[in-house]
Amino acid sequence: MRRPALYSSRRSAPAQQAPATAQPDLATQAAAASDAPQPARRRRFSASSPALLWAAIALLSALLAVSLSLGMRPGQRKLTQQDINAAVLKTLETQVLPSEYSRAYNNIRPSVVRVVSYVKRSRLRDADIPRSPHGAKPKPLGPAQGDLAGDEDEIEAGVGTGVVIVDKGVILTNLHVVSGADKVKVTFFDGLESSATITGIQPENDLAVLQAAKIPDDMIAATMRSTGDLQPGDKVLAVGYPFGIGPSASGGVVSGLKRSFRSPEGKQEMNNLIQFDAAANPGNSGGPLVTMDGEVVGIVTAILNPTPARTFLGIGFAVPIENAATAAGLPPF
Repeated sequence: MRRPALYSSRRSAPAQQAPATAQPDLATQAAAASDAPQPARRRRFSASSPALLWAAIALLSALLAVSLSLGMRPGQRKLTQQDINAAVLKTLETQVLPSEYSRAYNNIRPSVVRVVSYVKRSRLRDADIPRSPHGAKPKPLGPAQGDLAGDEDEIEAGVGTGVVIVDKGVILTNLHVVSGADKVKVTFFDGLESSATITGIQPENDLAVLQAAKIPDDMIAATMRSTGDLQPGDKVLAVGYPFGIGPSASGGVVSGLKRSFRSPEGKQEMNNLIQFDAAANPGNSGGPLVTMDGEVVGIVTAILNPTPARTFLGIGFAVPIENAATAAGLPPF
């Protein structure tokens, strides 16, 4: 039996009309059209297609991950010891570094004070004015004159040095610097002047403890260090006001330990002293003897000179800081 012809939905050129008896009815044509296979349509993507958006997101994520991984890789080669040595040598060649003594001085300088004692002229004859055990009274220089005392009846009896050991204004100095004084004045590193009172003494070590009435806002106390590992030949620095000039620094070494010294008058003998060769003169009394780290190991107290001049000949003595600390009520090292 002859199969009826199928027609596309597209309009085509007119064909020869078949005999009317051969044309099927409309119902038959529709059923045949639905059973026939349809040609595959091409799938189209638009900007709003979810698949396209997810593909773009995936691509951007991959690119970002690659960028981050490349960015985390070190851009420079690893430094070697040779590189570090070369940089250090370059710095040493191009920059002048401070000396050991200079660094020690800068560390201790904020803690060093000038100490001046005054006596009332009305109660003393000139012959009774206390003198330094090193000989003639140190000649005062700079602002520490009678006008500093604020009283015409008070005259300067001596000048020495002190070192702040507690940042509340506790100062160590030599007893002979302030002995017999009616008034004591101290001058701090920033120029602040203050009266001070004697709060403690240790005569066997020629030490006195002072408390300043006023202190600088940025007061810095010295760092004290045990003398247990101190050895002859170790470098030390003496800082003070020799003859009122200062603060002055002089460098040297530890010459010996556990030395004894008898005052020129023969009235007192001190033991267990540090011998050093850094220059010290009248006015250095009470000043710190420090290591190259700027740490205090002793309080300068005497010089040895058998001649009447009482000037420095290369032998000085300092009280170990352990003894000085106990004078201030501080625990030993």
